[in-house]
Amino acid sequence: MPKPTSALSPNISRKRTVRKPSARSRGGIVVTQNRIASEAGARGLKAGGDAVDAGVAASFAVGVAEPWMSGIGGVGAMLVYEAKTGKIRAFDGGGRSPKALKPSDYELTDQADAGNLFGWPMVKGNINTVGAKAVIAPTQPALLALAHKHYGTKRWRDLIKPAIALAEEGQPVDWHTALNITAAMKDLQKDPGARAVFLPNGFPPYVPAAMDPRPMARLPRPELARTLKAIAEDGAGVLYKGALARAIAEDVRALGGYLTEEDLAAVAPPEREPLTISYLDRTIHVLPELNGGPTLAVAFRDLVKRRKKPEAKPNEKTFLAYAAAIQAAWKHRFKVMGDAGEKTAPTSTTHISVVDREGNMVTLTQTLLTLFGARIVLPKSGILMNNGINWFDPTPGGPNSIAPDARALANYVPAVMTGGGATIGIGGCGGRRIPPAVFQLLAMSADFGFDLDEAFHQPRLDISNVSPIILHRRLPQKVIDALTAEHKAVIGEPIEYPSNFTIAGAVRRERGRNEGATEPHHPWSEAVAEDEV
Repeated sequence: MPKPTSALSPNISRKRTVRKPSARSRGGIVVTQNRIASEAGARGLKAGGDAVDAGVAASFAVGVAEPWMSGIGGVGAMLVYEAKTGKIRAFDGGGRSPKALKPSDYELTDQADAGNLFGWPMVKGNINTVGAKAVIAPTQPALLALAHKHYGTKRWRDLIKPAIALAEEGQPVDWHTALNITAAMKDLQKDPGARAVFLPNGFPPYVPAAMDPRPMARLPRPELARTLKAIAEDGAGVLYKGALARAIAEDVRALGGYLTEEDLAAVAPPEREPLTISYLDRTIHVLPELNGGPTLAVAFRDLVKRRKKPEAKPNEKTFLAYAAAIQAAWKHRFKVMGDAGEKTAPTSTTHISVVDREGNMVTLTQTLLTLFGARIVLPKSGILMNNGINWFDPTPGGPNSIAPDARALANYVPAVMTGGGATIGIGGCGGRRIPPAVFQLLAMSADFGFDLDEAFHQPRLDISNVSPIILHRRLPQKVIDALTAEHKAVIGEPIEYPSNFTIAGAVRRERGRNEGATEPHHPWSEAVAEDEV
């Protein structure tokens, strides 16, 4: 039997275990990848807001607290679950390339692997990944405004106040902040706006040691604070029409990009009919079309074909079936939807899951695409912009090739699962690591009746590509042996950096009680109940 390759660092303890208990409450719970943002959302719930109110507050806050992952310069997607009616609504904030984009500008080199997120061929100057030519129109503020219009109960301006305060004071700089800034330092130094914000004095901010009396450094964002105040007072529309929209377009164009006022004015996230997936006695609801939802549907259909019923508990048969189902889904995606093999570049996505005291849910994924997006901060607005062009294949002639006014193929999978006496809202970050994680967490919940605490502490597979698959170090040896016998496999472990196995977050409601959970290994992610703030 072949031995799996090890991706474990020789420096890391093999005895270490990490646990992060789920949050439980009869009140609402907010789950994000940053405790500051989770608390902002939980305070919105405590003030009487509903799930959408809390989602809006958490979304704006996390964009400031964790700016390399998402923010108002990015895109996203959202599902809303109505507890009273059981209705689920899907709001699609997927990105679209600028109308003035010139595909011929993205000249390919002879370098086969650029080391970028999707393993695309190298583009001369890497302009599809870094800089203004990588920018598409941001949709996230419009997406939040649309959901708030339908469901919000608290004043829009009040929900943005935590983000404004954080931008004025500055995000705190701990070791995790410094690590992410350092990882992108080479490109951040090239842009005057990014350099001024994230590299004071030309270097990543100093992180005080435990016995250092100096306070933790902060990175104030005065220009961004002014922009957030404008959004708070006058609505998200100021980003898409008027003086602020003009300033955004002018700044992008001045840096060499294609974004115009026309592109911004055209932003209008549509509501779509959710795609439904039947599995056992559950129904899984996802977004249709150009995201990870259809891929998740293929995986569950394949799983149903492979076995008549789940095992009594997770074993080698379980994970062999999961692995085969995910791989079948990827093969379908590559053939039909045009995506290509993903590498290990850091992604820039965050997920927010909310359940309120009435059982309403929000599952919201938002992203800049890769770490720090295009790595440019617009001087007039202080917005860190996305690099959504990197979603497109720079090779001409494909179904997902770079083109003007084209929709981007994304990987996020905000999902809601109903049935079996419980409702779950879930999603994650990590590019093509997202669908396999969401698939396994939902499958294990349906197969074995796991609550979130059990599901999130269950070792799983990272199948971000057809091959190889990454096996969690703590999987039983029988499972590792069985998978290794049939697949090219690598032994890995969820650690702070680099991140495998995605960073998922979920909420669950059963019999009037709520639960929230997130990845145990991630140092910032937290599920916060409204009675904790």
